[in-house]
Amino acid sequence: MELVNGRYHIGGVPVEDIIALAGTPAYVYDADIITRQYERLTSAFADMPTRIKYACKALSNPAILKLMRELGAGLDAVSIQEVELGLRTGFAPTDILFTPNMVSFDEIRRAVAYGVHINIDTISVLEQFGHEYGASVPVCLRLNPHIMAGGNERISTGHIDSKFGISIHQLRHVQRIVASAGIHINGLHMHTGSDILDADVFLQGAEILLETAELFPTVTFLDFGSGFKVPYKPDDISTDVEELGAKLAARIRAFNEGRGQPVTVWFEPGKFLVSGAGVFLARVNVLKQTTATVFAGIDAGLNHLIRPMLYNAYHHIVNVTAPSGTPRIYTVVGYICETDTFGWDRKLAEVHEGDVLAFLNAGAYGFTMASNYNSRLRPPEVLVRNGEARLIRRRETLDDLLATVLE
Repeated sequence: MELVNGRYHIGGVPVEDIIALAGTPAYVYDADIITRQYERLTSAFADMPTRIKYACKALSNPAILKLMRELGAGLDAVSIQEVELGLRTGFAPTDILFTPNMVSFDEIRRAVAYGVHINIDTISVLEQFGHEYGASVPVCLRLNPHIMAGGNERISTGHIDSKFGISIHQLRHVQRIVASAGIHINGLHMHTGSDILDADVFLQGAEILLETAELFPTVTFLDFGSGFKVPYKPDDISTDVEELGAKLAARIRAFNEGRGQPVTVWFEPGKFLVSGAGVFLARVNVLKQTTATVFAGIDAGLNHLIRPMLYNAYHHIVNVTAPSGTPRIYTVVGYICETDTFGWDRKLAEVHEGDVLAFLNAGAYGFTMASNYNSRLRPPEVLVRNGEARLIRRRETLDDLLATVLE
């Protein structure tokens, strides 16, 4: 958001105009920021053959998927429904990587039928895949590098106790399966976790994939996942993707020079592309002062934005109605019948009932993790592009909530 002449704007549109369009609560996304983040990545990785596969679990509204396709991204899908959503929004099957976990084999069969890239992370599934398809359908292997990384244990996926990936210590077993079934391995994949700051974590993982690629001469791409950290607080730091790009490009060049089959590098950014583009707007219903705390209670809750409760995630909060008010301390809470605290002891411009608060960095894992808990309705989504705000999802109604109920 930008403060211009005492009024907050998103993508050049005054916030009050967006509220007039969508009401509160509402998710708002700035297309210019998404574009800027995408171009930053492609520039950082320009010195090596790179493909960006947008991790659509972060924000899967079809308007966002179409924007990603326009920018040149492919798609990282983790469910067959995300695959189908990608196909419906114009992605070619060959631009979609399907990386499921703990799904039925029927879901994998459906993905094969669609013609998308298949990524397998379990030995028993690899055996079944080889038995059914042999060499007729190429497949990528998701490896667990046993690297502990990520900003929270719930978003760390590459450690020894993770359910994701085939352990690098099981590679000899994998080789036997591949050889016996004649499986065509066309890619290797890893994802160590989210909110990774240190570029050396990626380089450590890169060495593991490069060493493993020597075992599979048919590999044409190495997928390093993502997990790039974005800044959450005004003084926060983020992953230096330019440093990562420079170091990794040198290593990939050296690897490809000595290999008959050069590899392309894939990344799967989600949060990095959309987190900073999103703002969640909510109105203050109630100010409640207790003996210890002043609560600002809003017209939303963990049913709309669960990250602070699930991951202890930080979202910077701004009073957009009265930005120049005297700073005071508030604990911002929701209206759900659970403890849904968005932020303890936050310094905000003095808040009054009816003011609108903005939660920043709300583009990733906000709406996509929303629910109808307490029979509450999910909010609308707004996309601001080229100085114009438009609804890309209307607010739910009670009829929507009951649409699948059989009475």
